[in-house]
Amino acid sequence: MAKNVFVVGLDAFNLSQLQSLKNAKEYQYHSLISYKDIKTQSEFPVRSFLRQSTKTLQDFKGSIDAIVGYWDFPVSTVLPIVREPYHLPGPSLEAVLKCEHKYWSRVIEADVVPEYIPAFDKVNPFSDNAIKDCQLEYPFWLKPVKGVLSYLGFHIHNQQEFEKSLQLIRQNITRYAEPFNYILAQAKLPSEIVTVDGSYCIAESIISEGRQCTLEGYVYQDDVQIYGIVDSIREGKHSSSFARYQYPSSLPKHITLRMGEVMSKVLKRMEYNNAPFNAEFYWDSNNDNIWLLEINTRISKSHCPLFKMVDGEYHHAVNIDLALGNKPDFPHRQGQYKLAAKFMLRHYRDGIVKKIPTPDQINDVTQRFPDISVLFHVKPGMRLSEMRDQDSYSYELAVFFIGADSQEELIRKYSIVQQMLPFGINESEK
Repeated sequence: MAKNVFVVGLDAFNLSQLQSLKNAKEYQYHSLISYKDIKTQSEFPVRSFLRQSTKTLQDFKGSIDAIVGYWDFPVSTVLPIVREPYHLPGPSLEAVLKCEHKYWSRVIEADVVPEYIPAFDKVNPFSDNAIKDCQLEYPFWLKPVKGVLSYLGFHIHNQQEFEKSLQLIRQNITRYAEPFNYILAQAKLPSEIVTVDGSYCIAESIISEGRQCTLEGYVYQDDVQIYGIVDSIREGKHSSSFARYQYPSSLPKHITLRMGEVMSKVLKRMEYNNAPFNAEFYWDSNNDNIWLLEINTRISKSHCPLFKMVDGEYHHAVNIDLALGNKPDFPHRQGQYKLAAKFMLRHYRDGIVKKIPTPDQINDVTQRFPDISVLFHVKPGMRLSEMRDQDSYSYELAVFFIGADSQEELIRKYSIVQQMLPFGINESEK
């Protein structure tokens, strides 16, 4: 009999991947809430979702075998709450928050692996003494303790930039702070974390020198395993925006092994168990230092097509195996290509979208490159600055998933696709 797998934030693009898994016939997928309802609204409906999901699961006539998600906040942080009444495998809410609350995570990391993290300090953006109280020297990064995709993240060089960033944070942080505080209220927090709620920020010394990568892994019965490492290549002002994610990583093996050792120590201290994770690192090749940037308590949906092209399976399979209480058995280098990348087409100034590629142009691309996937994030008439959850320095117009057998072929394919799929942005229109 098929296992009933409930998906939080189900969308068509990822559903097609779930349905193509090798063991897909063994699963019956159910939407617990759609992507549109939980991720695209002006506010995150955490309260109503928890009420709705409780009723949906209580009314369901069959067995509830697994509850999964592959999105960041609020999906990753509500999963433990939804699973708990059914005693399904997965980490506790507290273990998830130890990873997802950026300040709490740093406090634990400072105790376990202090040599691998930057100097940091908490910042209350609503305090009149926010600038004076911050103990870090310029420059540093300033970001909310809970956010996604570098939203409200700023590179601070001086007091003037600090003041300007605080103004923007005060105006916009509530979108994440209010629902995150509701989730925090469901957990048992240590006294030093209780007061550092979702309206706080964290300041961190700069660690952006070097090459960035993401470890994709899981913890099963306290055993930490890394099954893939993806390079993150940045571009633009402050090198703050991602240009592409490329798999597999070209970093030296001894470096990635050290990164795995760091994650094993940290996740065991956080008591994170029976769930996937991804962790972002920097490697400074000049002095062979590694730096832990952040931990996410989910698979990266952005990496799913890359694993399929190179390893032969979407790593949704890892997510489902763990949610069912099984040890993952993920393939290695059994895919069609030797490497793959997710390219992010960006624009760096505000403007009105005047033109996007036509269906015929998209068809021409897929006819020439059948294995390429294309997703657009903009429509004609849209103002870029009105897009939600963008980083502070660019706007993501589209993404392209491309596989190849060499670095040269990969870049060449992307260049051709860019030429075949033109966008028009009018920067002069106010």
